[in-house]
Amino acid sequence: MWIIGLILAILLIVFAAYTRLKKWYWFFLKIKSLLRTFFGNRKEETTNGSNTQVAEVRATNSQPNGLFAKASFSTNASFTNTQTAETSDAVNIVETSELLKKVRKIEIKTRGLSQHLFSGDYHSTFKGRGMSFSEVRGYQYGDDVRNIDWNVTARAGETHVKVFEEERELTTMLLIDVSGSSFFGSVAQLKSNILTEICAVLAFSAINNNDKVGVIFFSDKIEKFIPPKKGKKHILLIIRDLLEFKPEKKGTDIAKALQYLNNVCKKRAIVFVLSDFSSKNYDDALRIAARRHDVIGINLSDKLERELPDAGLIRVRDAETEQEFWLDSSNRQIRQNYAQFYADTYTYFKNTFMKCGADQITMDTAEGYVGALHKFFKAR
Repeated sequence: MWIIGLILAILLIVFAAYTRLKKWYWFFLKIKSLLRTFFGNRKEETTNGSNTQVAEVRATNSQPNGLFAKASFSTNASFTNTQTAETSDAVNIVETSELLKKVRKIEIKTRGLSQHLFSGDYHSTFKGRGMSFSEVRGYQYGDDVRNIDWNVTARAGETHVKVFEEERELTTMLLIDVSGSSFFGSVAQLKSNILTEICAVLAFSAINNNDKVGVIFFSDKIEKFIPPKKGKKHILLIIRDLLEFKPEKKGTDIAKALQYLNNVCKKRAIVFVLSDFSSKNYDDALRIAARRHDVIGINLSDKLERELPDAGLIRVRDAETEQEFWLDSSNRQIRQNYAQFYADTYTYFKNTFMKCGADQITMDTAEGYVGALHKFFKAR
């Protein structure tokens, strides 16, 4: 009897195992079918070679294939976006690297000039606001007797004099024209590039004398204001802005720049206005600024701005108004009017600065700026 029971138990165990194995068997068959479908679509994608063709082929398949097609397309799109982002990052890194190289190149060139050529000239040209006590030392032949410190002399039993030094806490402001006409040049460099180097030389000369440096970028509006600070890091940031700054406007309004200077800079400062001075009507603003500050105008021009060549019928564009028109440069009267316009503008610049008691420097893009700056510092 117990044998029959054992046999029945074994049969039940076998039946249960068979049922469970059958379920697992159908499950594995289903998984195999799905895997075959997936890898079949991957091969089909490789064969066709095009995402559009793959999408069309998979869209005609059954429902599971369609789902896998969408998943594959999404993966491809994600990969493309990632690749585009990586390319964009690489471009940004290259652009930053190139910018740093330009900044470093300008720093090496202009810092050397400021240390070897203009450091002493700058110091002697722009005096401090007064004298401050430095120390007491023994009397030397030639010392002013009015500087004898009688208290120290009485205590030490020897003659001592007070030593004074100039207060060098000055502020240098650079007003830089970034209008459309500054991005012009018929020689190796644009006017904007030359202005960048001039600003760097002046800035390094200023910090070598422990002065602060600030910048105002202007067109026919105030584009950007950098408050005066000290230090090499500050100067390098200014050079970076000079290289990559893109103005919003293209016109020129020197009066607005001078008015803004009078509002933000209350204490006396050394002010360099760097421009081609293509606009007028800034005499009132300059007069007010020159009363408070030491103003120097640096006029940078190009030969093609002064004289129009005889080149026949040419198409020209106004860099500030962006108007384009045809011009017959072979017409002598047109060339004379062109030259007269520049002459009138330059005469206004020269007379206005002279009447207001401000200094002026005239530069040419073909001649360089080192000689002009050196001559100016020596003359001062």
